[in-house]
Amino acid sequence: MTTGDNLFGRLLKRSPTAAHDLPDRLGVPPTGLHLYLDGNGDVLQIAGPLRHLLAQHKPHDRPLPLSAYVLPHSLLSIEGQPRDWQGQLLDLDFPGLNDQPLHLRGWVQVLGDGWLLQMLDIADLLLERQQSRHRDACQTLAAQISDHLRTCSLTRLSTVLGEQLQAIAQRWHIPCLAVALLDEQTQGWQIHQQFRGHDAPELWVDGQRLGTPLDSLNGSAPQRLDGQQGQYEHSRLQATFGNANGFAVPYSNDHGVVAWLLCGFYSVDAVAPWLTDRDWLTLAGALAGPLLSRLREQRHQQSMERLESLQNLLGTGWWEINHEAISVAPSLATTLGLSECTLPVEDWLMFFHPADRDELRSRLRALQLQGEALTLSVRLHRAEAGQAPAWYRIQGQVSGTGEHRRLTGFMLDISDIQNQQQRAAAAHARLDNLIASSPAVIYVQRYEEGALIPAFFSASLQPLLGWTLADCDAAALGERVHPDDREVYFQRSRQLLREGSVRTRYRLRDSRGEYHWLLDEAKLLRNDLGLPVEAVGLWLDVTDATLAAEQVRQSEERYRILVEDSPAMICRYRPDLTLTFGNRPLATYLECAPEQLPGIDLGGWMSEEQRAAFLQRLTQLTPQHPVSTAEISLQLPGREHAWWVWSDRGVFDERGQLVEVQAVGRDNTEVRRSQQQLTQSAKMATLGEMATGLAHEINQPLNVMRMAIVNVLKRLGNGDVQVDYLTDKLHRIDAQVQRAAKVVDHMRVFGRRSEIEQQLFNPAQAIEGTLSLLAEGMRGKGVDLRISETGFEAQVRGYVDQLEQVLINLMVNARDALLSKRENDSAFKPWISIYVERDEENVRLWVEDNGGGIDPRLLERIFEPFFTTKPIGVGTGLGLSVSYGIIANMGGELSVRNSAQGARFCIELPLATDDQITR
Repeated sequence: MTTGDNLFGRLLKRSPTAAHDLPDRLGVPPTGLHLYLDGNGDVLQIAGPLRHLLAQHKPHDRPLPLSAYVLPHSLLSIEGQPRDWQGQLLDLDFPGLNDQPLHLRGWVQVLGDGWLLQMLDIADLLLERQQSRHRDACQTLAAQISDHLRTCSLTRLSTVLGEQLQAIAQRWHIPCLAVALLDEQTQGWQIHQQFRGHDAPELWVDGQRLGTPLDSLNGSAPQRLDGQQGQYEHSRLQATFGNANGFAVPYSNDHGVVAWLLCGFYSVDAVAPWLTDRDWLTLAGALAGPLLSRLREQRHQQSMERLESLQNLLGTGWWEINHEAISVAPSLATTLGLSECTLPVEDWLMFFHPADRDELRSRLRALQLQGEALTLSVRLHRAEAGQAPAWYRIQGQVSGTGEHRRLTGFMLDISDIQNQQQRAAAAHARLDNLIASSPAVIYVQRYEEGALIPAFFSASLQPLLGWTLADCDAAALGERVHPDDREVYFQRSRQLLREGSVRTRYRLRDSRGEYHWLLDEAKLLRNDLGLPVEAVGLWLDVTDATLAAEQVRQSEERYRILVEDSPAMICRYRPDLTLTFGNRPLATYLECAPEQLPGIDLGGWMSEEQRAAFLQRLTQLTPQHPVSTAEISLQLPGREHAWWVWSDRGVFDERGQLVEVQAVGRDNTEVRRSQQQLTQSAKMATLGEMATGLAHEINQPLNVMRMAIVNVLKRLGNGDVQVDYLTDKLHRIDAQVQRAAKVVDHMRVFGRRSEIEQQLFNPAQAIEGTLSLLAEGMRGKGVDLRISETGFEAQVRGYVDQLEQVLINLMVNARDALLSKRENDSAFKPWISIYVERDEENVRLWVEDNGGGIDPRLLERIFEPFFTTKPIGVGTGLGLSVSYGIIANMGGELSVRNSAQGARFCIELPLATDDQITR
């Protein structure tokens, strides 16, 4: 241990704090704590790295005695004056940061006209001594625990384990303590035994299953869950310890971690910091090692007892051949009526039926000579006539080699099973004869683990479907069912298992690939306990009758699905928009019954402008182009505006005149409102991003008005009042008020929601509105605005505030890129250019900058939602995506490409037609 290491460790837990500072007399000592004292023991100066670990003292006007810096129990060591301490080692404790004392050892020596007290940190030395004492105590306790567990009887194992857990808990004040072992069957962890103090809450119970949250802690050192910085924390242990602090110690053997010592409601660093990982592992090993050994002994004893009981119940037992003699288990000897457990092999063979004796002798010889495994069913030889034979299954094998080679096996009474199989075989033969000539396909399905497995089909299966039983396993049968009927087929199996009988129809594919409609009737057979055993049923071919009925049903179903039950709105109406038919969804939207729809004017739910546009679209239908699709806006009863995507198909007479329109529509209101909400949200975000510039726009007129008022007040104070001067100042103040009001009013107009329907407007209005909000802020940041003539005449259809929003987004993005570039190049002169082009069909608004352009790899993704190149937390990635949608909704296109100096965005909008302008 070095002082530098100890200082580093403490600095990890404490932040430096200013200590007592005086004029520098000691310089900068490299280690420890140096205190310069006068002859009375007053501290004149403190130096050294450890000075930052001392608790702070209130400011004082005079030096304080050394006793003011140490803890009370250290005062006896510094009684008197410094000259009395010379030649002594002083162990002093100083109050440190966060109430943690500093344990220091040092000495005094003369320095000039005072005394120098040099001290070093001995906290690690003290801790090591304390840990050594506790380690010895831990080793002693571990040895005692291991001895108690190894020497106690199996009947007292649980009691002794509880006593040892109590001893550990009381020794180290652990509220809840438990031993968790791995369940070999479920491979999950289980509380084997636990102990808790009388005042501790219940955290575990004996036998409680923990699942597998401990598997993630597969290290060899204790793992803690106490929230301390720097210690391992794993969230899956919450299931073990709840919300309490916990401490888990593993015990490992050749198979890995096989046990855990769990400490609950226990913060080891606060209660027993002197215990190391090795101490905890020693305790865990002292408990788990003997416990697992004794449990294996207990399981072996129980296994032997169960094996003996099982042999007696089943009439079975082991046998072993040694040379020409055979030994059998006592229970088996009693069952066979043997007087001795060991007898010659030939004498033993005489107990079996002559028909099986020779084969058994031959198989035993093959086992002895070639080591061939023996498996054979034989009958006992009984002299009583008419008595059912007793059947036994004999199995044997060779184990070991050389001198350790052994021939062992067992005998099992299978009389009931063998006799039942013989009776079942006779019954099956009679059944086969009975159903051989049946016109239906009779089948049997075997029940296995919740599934029905085909086990038998009558001979009529081959001429009907061309299959054999081998072609009809469960997987193949399901695949041969028509895809449209597979749900019916699987539901048939579930209903059969649930209700015991079923009657249904479905289609099966034969060997030629053709489908047959089959009527399937089946019944489930159960055993004496009510458990399913097998299903017996038959198939009847009903293809002809079913196809005829299906054609009628499909015809009716097509009409119902297409019209009555369609989620879409379907109707017919005359060219004057009078409905002649409508389905239920349309009636629901218009809040009336379907039979009330004929005669209703569909245009009555539209505005005059929408109705005129709707009729104009109908006039464009021709026999060559009879279909038209558009989005229409309606004011439905008791609702806000609704938007429908409406598709019309014209029906014409022989002269090409439109006589009726067939229409299908769907509700697009939620999509449109979501788009509007997204646009509005983006608009509000734009206002938020412009807040600084808008504040400058408003603050500038206020500063002008303030200076004007100050000048007027100065003139009034000097008595130099001139009417012309006052009038000029008041006019200036009025102009600035109008300027600020114009900015605020435009903010209010820009921030409100867009109109429901698109309006005609001049794009120059959007450019002027954008400049009114951004121009001053841009120039204030040093961005040169190059604006071409904005007084052009053009009319487009859309929303002027949304076009303004697009221009603001483009200019703000350009500004951010320009300012970012200027941060790296102070000589850079940023500029943004806005200019307009138009032709006979379109008007184009260009926004260009000299920011260097956009990475060509990003040009294809720049309009994607949530795509942004700005840092996290700056920008939402929606500005350009929303702008793209706004321009597309107005029938235009937003595009971008790189110019020679930067990015160049183009907003292209179609000019309104003469018909649109005059309406």
